[in-house]
Amino acid sequence: MRIAVCDDDPYEREQMIQALRAWDPAAQAECFSDGASLLAAARRTPPFDIVFLDIYMPGENGVEIAGHLRKTSSRTGLVFVTNSEDHALDAFSLSALHYLVKPVTAQGVAEAFRRLKELRPELMKTISLTVGRNTQTVPMDHICYLASASHAVEIVLAEDQKLRVWTPLGELEQKLSRNFLKINRGIIVNMDYIEEMRTKSCIMQNGQELFLAVRERGAICAAYQDYLLDRLSRKKGGQEL
Repeated sequence: MRIAVCDDDPYEREQMIQALRAWDPAAQAECFSDGASLLAAARRTPPFDIVFLDIYMPGENGVEIAGHLRKTSSRTGLVFVTNSEDHALDAFSLSALHYLVKPVTAQGVAEAFRRLKELRPELMKTISLTVGRNTQTVPMDHICYLASASHAVEIVLAEDQKLRVWTPLGELEQKLSRNFLKINRGIIVNMDYIEEMRTKSCIMQNGQELFLAVRERGAICAAYQDYLLDRLSRKKGGQEL
């Protein structure tokens, strides 16, 4: 899960991190001191799953920053953090998950994640992978694609991080969510990371071109179109952020 904390005050950022870790000791967050750096980072994939954003920062309006952030990713959960409740109505007009008044507590953080889970239950789906001698739990929405490679499987994660596992691709396929589509005998892609579907291949968001199985191109393209239509209908129905 990709978490961001944006606050111009180093002490307040540290307090927010402490509240996060009190909720989950393993929680990791990217920290920002201004809206410009937050928005620049938000353009990378995958988008932030949740952002804890201070409303009052020198020369910046957190509500305006949130508006730009919402345009970058409609699925990012927004949590406003402030010393005042003056902007509560603005927060909820942007479909904010929660509105936390400082000092932030672990209970407040837990409530924000509870609301995020209700809106995006797929965020809680993970897969356990045996990497070397260790078992690593990976959120499925951070997997771009899986590809067979020399008797192993290479798993490409967001921002081009890679894992190499020896579990057969067919066995991994059975554990994946409906976001994933097998496009040829040795490659399974997360459809959320497809930038463009072509007649013979698909282009992933990292620029990688992956080729479709020749005899199944029509069915693969149709499955992807069905997936896009389903996402659009769920979004219109208010089931996505």
